[in-house]
Amino acid sequence: MRGVVPSPEVQQRHRRQHRLWVVGSLVLWAGVTFGVAYAARQLNVDFLGWPFSFWVGAQGALGVYVLIIALYARAMNRLDQAWLRAAESAPSPMDGVTAVGSPSQAVDRLS
Repeated sequence: MRGVVPSPEVQQRHRRQHRLWVVGSLVLWAGVTFGVAYAARQLNVDFLGWPFSFWVGAQGALGVYVLIIALYARAMNRLDQAWLRAAESAPSPMDGVTAVGSPSQAVDRLS
């Protein structure tokens, strides 16, 4: 529905939830990028001729990144659907306004 905007409370809640998802995704990304790779250095295990920390960084982290993207996309779709429902249920600024015909007819009625 074009031109109809939900109430300021709905807008603020939408922005807050969006910000929480962005911050949460970035924290999870940083934890996987730096934390897991750092902790995996202590694993002195060779896996197919490569250190295990290499496999964690090269394969496991990519899987987590894809999972972060999928969760974020799903959450944003749901958040946007809630936004649209709120916009559709918001009262229109034109509610109660009736068509009066031509502008000259409206001026005639006022005088």
